[in-house]
Amino acid sequence: MLNEIKSPADIKKLTYDELKTLAGEIRAEILNTVAKNGGHLASNLGMVEATLALHRVFDAPEDKIIFDVGHQCYAHKLITGRYERFGTLRRYGGISGFPDRAESEYDTLNAGHSGPAISAALGIAAANKIIGRDGYTIAVVGDGSFSNGMVYEAIENCAGRRDLKLIILLNDNEMSISRSVGGMSAHLYRIRTSKHYLSFKHSLENMLNKIPRVGHKLAVAAKWVKDYIKRGLAQETVFEKLGIPYIGLVDGSDIEKLEDVLREVKSRGECCIVHMVTKKGKGCDFAEAHPEKYHSVESFDAETGDVPSCGESFSSRFGEIMCRAAAEDGTICAVTVAMCAGTGLVDFSRRYPSRFFDVGIAEEHAVAFCGGLSLSGMKPVCAMYSTFAQRSFDQLFHDVAIQRLPLTLALDRCGLVPGDGITHQGIYDVSLFSSIPGVVIYSPETYDEQEEAFARSLASSEIDIVRYPKGAEIEYNREGFIGSFDLKYKLPPSPDIVIVTYGRITANAVLAAKMLSEDNGGRYSVGVIKLVKIYPFDADEIKKLCCGAKLVYLLEEGMKSGGIAEKLAAEFACDAVAQNKVNGRSHEPRIAIRAIDGRFVSHGDVDSLYRELGFTPDAIAAEIASLMKD
Repeated sequence: MLNEIKSPADIKKLTYDELKTLAGEIRAEILNTVAKNGGHLASNLGMVEATLALHRVFDAPEDKIIFDVGHQCYAHKLITGRYERFGTLRRYGGISGFPDRAESEYDTLNAGHSGPAISAALGIAAANKIIGRDGYTIAVVGDGSFSNGMVYEAIENCAGRRDLKLIILLNDNEMSISRSVGGMSAHLYRIRTSKHYLSFKHSLENMLNKIPRVGHKLAVAAKWVKDYIKRGLAQETVFEKLGIPYIGLVDGSDIEKLEDVLREVKSRGECCIVHMVTKKGKGCDFAEAHPEKYHSVESFDAETGDVPSCGESFSSRFGEIMCRAAAEDGTICAVTVAMCAGTGLVDFSRRYPSRFFDVGIAEEHAVAFCGGLSLSGMKPVCAMYSTFAQRSFDQLFHDVAIQRLPLTLALDRCGLVPGDGITHQGIYDVSLFSSIPGVVIYSPETYDEQEEAFARSLASSEIDIVRYPKGAEIEYNREGFIGSFDLKYKLPPSPDIVIVTYGRITANAVLAAKMLSEDNGGRYSVGVIKLVKIYPFDADEIKKLCCGAKLVYLLEEGMKSGGIAEKLAAEFACDAVAQNKVNGRSHEPRIAIRAIDGRFVSHGDVDSLYRELGFTPDAIAAEIASLMKD
């Protein structure tokens, strides 16, 4: 049936038996595609029936559906005209694994991070009321997102705005990336455990409404009695206490029941919260049994669920480093943001539970919390992905840096990140955090450098950021590099060209230098400088090593604006200005920067993105050769 669904209008015509068949086909398509391409499996399998119900009750794109985070939108994509391209999911040039406004009119928001859906939906609903547009806005928000502070800011703003056509659909599957934590998680659990009462209440209301002539009045009276008793027993939900009508629980896997509830709240024409329960990984035994493992996964065997062993990685090495350090120092604590497994801290959490803190999807709180730990003599290490760390800038600036407190920030998934695209690229952290006074940034390229960087950071009295890419270290010939830990170099006598770089892309710099070098049939004498401590850098040492070169090529797998390359170029420019003032002419080398310049980077494998951005060895060598001819 799936290949006949061209738009949501097509599913409105189906019977419930046909919808069950369609749901099965959607699950099979999601499973097989994610098994080949990687992606978010468990969350999408749990949202199939709920997505069908949403699109049957509401009229997208006139009604706006916003998926918080967006990693549960695969069924939505399949029934909004993207079935034929679904096999390209997360591939270079293919469709995104998250909602994408450029991809479809049915995608309201380019989602990728937790928390913004209710705020955006509230804004749309308020605008609709101002301009008189008749349409509903639905924010689909997972229970894990309710550990994010932005959700509460939005809900606070919703309170008292019952006149807006806004529905918050709380998708409760007891999970975010890791198990949901915190007070709201416990509150939702208490509501879930009363589901038999809520199911009886809903059934009773439906039964009473069907009684001719007097049924509706009886249902209203029953609801008044129920609300009176509930208030007396202090059983109101936190949402009701804030003044937002709450409807729940409803089985999100039962299309017919969920439709009934959504049609009921739609008829009210007011802002409310609908609490549905779904099963993460539904319909797939291994994803149901291990939803955290199959939250976001690389390619795997669709029959067995077997995932090829990833082997050693920077993430796993970080976990080992933390366990060893914690064994020697009782003040070391690990803090993460619903990413215990992703950041490699599972073993730490088991061995040192009193010093492990998963604060949920709350990056801002995590950093301020670490400031408090540090203020009290502990040594906090805050682990998160680079793409989410940008949310914590204010707290790092105000609650840690200004207080002159030590903190180690472990940033995983730095640089280009395959598959997840615009919202998940780890290319902004250097530009952002290097603007904060007193911050030290390391970008290790090898496991040994990672070990040393963390050893330094844990002994430091400053804010130390250790950033590293997803996956394993790259194997290539590193022979010939000399120098200090902070700055390593492989330079021939009197080089014509010096490539200055850091991190994973150093491998490509070395290969490009080899292509250009006289020893390999090229025309030039080429050297490479690799920074490990990338900020603050020793500008005088770098300029000394580049002395006499005709071209200094600054290569950075990150944003050009505010990046290390731009900062270093400014140092060379200052010297050139000074020399001109003294000697009348400059002997400084020509400076060229290859970085990501003023653009967002879409999804795809790293090799394809490197080709697009001019980061491959061939492209680097060709650009340098062209610059030398000019």
